[in-house]
Amino acid sequence: MQFGVFSVSDITRDPTTGKIPTEKERIDASVAIAKKVEDIGMDVFAIGEHHNRPFFSSSPTTTLAYIAAQTERIILSTATTLITTNDPVKIAEDFAMLQNLSGGRVDLVLGRGNTGPVYPWFGKNMQDSVNLTVENYNLLRRLWDEDVVNWEGKFRTPLQNFTSTPRPLDDVAPFVWHGSIRTPQVAEIAAYYGDGFFANNIFWPKEHYKQLIDLYRERYEHYGHGKAHQAVVGLGGQFYMAKDSQQAVKEFRPYFDNAPVYGNGPSMEDFTAQTPLTVGSPQQVLEKTLSFQEYFGDYQRQLFLIDHAGLPLKTVLNQLDMFGEYVLPELKKEMASRAAPDIAPAPTHAGRVAARNAKLVVEQANAPKEPEVSDRDQ
Repeated sequence: MQFGVFSVSDITRDPTTGKIPTEKERIDASVAIAKKVEDIGMDVFAIGEHHNRPFFSSSPTTTLAYIAAQTERIILSTATTLITTNDPVKIAEDFAMLQNLSGGRVDLVLGRGNTGPVYPWFGKNMQDSVNLTVENYNLLRRLWDEDVVNWEGKFRTPLQNFTSTPRPLDDVAPFVWHGSIRTPQVAEIAAYYGDGFFANNIFWPKEHYKQLIDLYRERYEHYGHGKAHQAVVGLGGQFYMAKDSQQAVKEFRPYFDNAPVYGNGPSMEDFTAQTPLTVGSPQQVLEKTLSFQEYFGDYQRQLFLIDHAGLPLKTVLNQLDMFGEYVLPELKKEMASRAAPDIAPAPTHAGRVAARNAKLVVEQANAPKEPEVSDRDQ
């Protein structure tokens, strides 16, 4: 089980001070948060992709490469890489480069994004979003899996005898998660390829996401990748904690009430009842997070959004220190003890290389033997 932090890279006014951080401050903060994630023993840091204000992360691979040079252990991922508006050739090259630079500590979440105007900015039509997702991912897979690609599709220039460089590290492509909050076709794509499915279940009631996850699990088994409960699932989450729940509620309420993503919506109490958001004590954060496994089944990755809504960096780092001290050790122990013995492992580069090598050994052992020729037969 992997635990980590993801950022949507918003730049939001702090309602308690009136301060709006600069782009530079938020960029530097993301690096500091990633380093803290490693320091406290978490496993993953992920950052999103946006090309519009109030967000700053237009080039996540650049940010992640900079973080890779200052960390040793954590997996570096994206909260969303836009498969619809990015050129699959550039995705293939950028992430293979990052994979080589980081020693394999990279994977990515592919998604369509939530900003309609991004499509015409990159010469695409939003009405083509699902078809772009299917075609672009098919090409991306081939660019990583095949040394020489000849390809022709609807949405980009054909390729003839093209080799994407650099090649994936150890000839094993970065692991791909497909992120979705509403689209069954994305769950189908993830299942078809045997990839991961990341349900960023932070805004809508859990029943909605269970339908998507159950569909993915069913189709994952249908396509022969394993049993339904072995499918590779990731979930989102949110928390704000203090040593007692009353203090946590008091401190977080102005951020919740004034943040653009929450404002004028359900009350904080209703939102915490319906979504993964936990505002309370470390014990409450632990218990709420453990309930995800009870509802959605065994899963491999849990990412938390904690640097949004105008929360200052000092507060975010303090939240991570508390999580690392009071929640993470018990969470790891409990999740490990509750998991089915045959659940698929959380994806890592080393694990995927080992699985590939083991598969090759089996294939070689089962390959037809060449007939032996004796001297008498010659």
